[in-house]
Amino acid sequence: MDPFDAGAGGLLRQPKAVWATAGASVVAFMGIGLVDPILPSIAQGLDATAGQVSLLFTSYFLITAFAMLVTGFVSSRIGGRRTLLLGLALVVVFAGMAGTSDTVGQLVGYRAGWGLGNALFVSTALAVIVGAAAGGSAAAILLYESALGLGMACGPLLGALLGDASWRYPFFGTAALMAIGFLGITVFLKEQPKPTRRTSLLDPLKALGHGGLASVAASAFFYNYTFFTVLAFTPFVLDMTPYASGAVFFAWGLLLAVFSVLVAPRLQRRFGSLKVLGGSLLLLAADVLVLGYGGHATAVVCTILSGAFIGVNNTVYTELALGVSDAPRPVASAGYNFVRWFAAAAAPFFAPRIEEWTDIHVPFVVAAVTAVLGAVVVAVRREALTHEAAETEPRHAAEDGVTVFAN
Repeated sequence: MDPFDAGAGGLLRQPKAVWATAGASVVAFMGIGLVDPILPSIAQGLDATAGQVSLLFTSYFLITAFAMLVTGFVSSRIGGRRTLLLGLALVVVFAGMAGTSDTVGQLVGYRAGWGLGNALFVSTALAVIVGAAAGGSAAAILLYESALGLGMACGPLLGALLGDASWRYPFFGTAALMAIGFLGITVFLKEQPKPTRRTSLLDPLKALGHGGLASVAASAFFYNYTFFTVLAFTPFVLDMTPYASGAVFFAWGLLLAVFSVLVAPRLQRRFGSLKVLGGSLLLLAADVLVLGYGGHATAVVCTILSGAFIGVNNTVYTELALGVSDAPRPVASAGYNFVRWFAAAAAPFFAPRIEEWTDIHVPFVVAAVTAVLGAVVVAVRREALTHEAAETEPRHAAEDGVTVFAN
């Protein structure tokens, strides 16, 4: 069945609970790129360096990584709906408090709390969408990736529009939008059945003992370093006004959304997931290398173009992580995300420091190398990834909607 078919089970024919969760997910993903166009403004407003401001990403994703071990533990005990509401409430509180910060240290701390709430929400949202969506996991994953792409596109735009008046306003705006998402989940999403087996804190780590899942996570770790070098470091390199930077990353996000939802599935059907992933990683490596050594106009074009490769990678990685191991999907997802988010925390921290130690080109050389390393892992572990994904897919098909809320 074509997941884009508007008929029963198609991407566009989903229950209200799914749309409410997906809508809140858009806002959650907006929070990731929200600060992109206002990073220089934040640095100026709080008298901080680029390295200090980059910690907004590091604290956010470091807490997110560790929270992956907690999300399944929490949601398997209080249920998916309550976990979503808890995550949304934390984001509302900490995003609002971030707008009141007087020092960069306070802002970094509030972003850490924001990261905890976002982790609880985002990881559980995928489980809820997969469990409640019509059309099976394929439609659910595409819907989730659509929310991701739209949120990543709109986040920088919202940040630019509100941040032009004050760098504080985007944080207040996010808190308000998440409060609306909280109301939507409260009204439209009924309480989900709890899994028959509670998830322990160690289950995601145990899941990584599976060779296929460990390989996907390792490759995604290298890829995420490249991804977040582009997202967190490029705004300082472009050195544009909030509006101009917001427009660049809005276009970047649109390409990410289009390629993750429309292009990636077609490429996978024609060439296979592993060939598509390996090729896209190599193209991303070439793109960021040109970005680092080109002029300003070239850097703008390459930044936008990277969204296409990132969109393809996101979709393929998500499907591999959910299907390659014999662990329940939500447990596998938690283990996979635990590994890859560490790179999202590392890249914003190291990129500006590498520039300080060397020059402005080298952070992009490092990012290109990590993308190539991600492709190398896929190539070296190709047999395990292909064999194990084929073995476990039938079991996962029967498992959907039963244990998915364990995340």
